[in-house]
This record gives sequence, C-alpha cells and structure tokens, in this order.
Amino acid sequence: MTPEALAHLSKSDRTLARLIARVGPCHLKPQSRRSPFEALVTAVAHQQLTGRVAEVILGRFRGLYEEGRFPTPEEVLRTPATRLRGAGFSTAKSAAIKDIALKTVDGLIPSTREVRRLSDEEIIERFTQVRGVGRWTVEMFLIFTLGRPDVWPVDDFGVRKGFSLAYKRTELPKPKELREFGEKWRPHRSTAAWYFWSATEVLVPAKSIR
Repeated sequence: MTPEALAHLSKSDRTLARLIARVGPCHLKPQSRRSPFEALVTAVAHQQLTGRVAEVILGRFRGLYEEGRFPTPEEVLRTPATRLRGAGFSTAKSAAIKDIALKTVDGLIPSTREVRRLSDEEIIERFTQVRGVGRWTVEMFLIFTLGRPDVWPVDDFGVRKGFSLAYKRTELPKPKELREFGEKWRPHRSTAAWYFWSATEVLVPAKSIR
C-alpha cells in the first residue's frame, strides 16, 4: 500500500498511528495473477479450516488434474462430486465449487480482465449469487486478489479483535459501530484492516475480549 495511505491513516487517528508505528510497513501484496474462478474456489476451500489444512486439500484437488495444475471451470464441471469429496471437500463445499464453475462458464463470474472494470459493489452483488459465497468471502477477494484500496470488512473477526486490542476495549465492536468508525479512514480502509489483523499478533489482549 502507498505512503499516502499510511500518512492519511496516521493523521486521522492517533491510536491507529501508534499501531502503524508498532507494526511497521504494510506488507499487503495482492495475488493479482489469480483468476476470479481460482480465487473463489481457494476461498471456499479455506472456509472454517486452518490455512494449512485448506492448502493440503487444495493440493489434492489440483492433483486430480493433469500436471497438478489448477483446473478450468469446464474441467471441474466434468469432475464427479465424489472425486471432489475424495480430495477432502465436504458435500457443501463440493456443491459450492461446482456452482462457481457453472457461474463462471455462464458469465456471472467474470474473467480477470472484466472483473477489473467492475466496482466493488458490482463484484459483491454478482459473486454473492454463487452458492457458499457470502459478502466476507468477496471482500477478501477484493483485498487480496484485486488489491482494492477501500474495502472495510466489518464482519471479520480478526479486524474486530484487532480493533479491540488497539483501542484497549474488553469487548468486540459491533459491525455497525465499526462501519461508522471507519468512515474517517476512507479511501484507505483496506490498509486499516491489514493493520488491525496485524494487531492480533503484536498487541497484548485485555483481560476479557469476547
């Protein structure tokens, strides 16, 4: 993220300025080469699992295809659901991955080139029509794949916990409160979110955060 983003965030909020100084430079690096199809399948694989377990399952998934590469949507549609489950996906995730493939072939999920022409809200509106894909999943895509600068994932547990740690609160903020609080950080709220994620690793929690 840009020096302008750090300057804006530091100037707008003393607490966030201290957090930025404590954490250091922002290392948020979007994986822009990943297609929307691959990014969504990967996101679904990671739902409710540790990163390590999800990557093992994704490795088995790629192993179903030639040379262990990530498959095309058409290849996924031709793959029996039993083989997806055999790779480690649950029944629900197998169905979601099939739906991602179908909606990519149908054009609802855009190509890498097309998605860059869409606004954040247009992407959220289209992607959340896919089975198993909610707003949070799309927000992660916007931040970590497209590198959109002003995404504010107020439902994310890590962001809420990091906020509580930074502001020395004993309870997590409600999404509505966090949404309103973050208005002053526009148009750099993705960077703010990254620092609150980082806060969960560098700050000592208060006695009770729930």
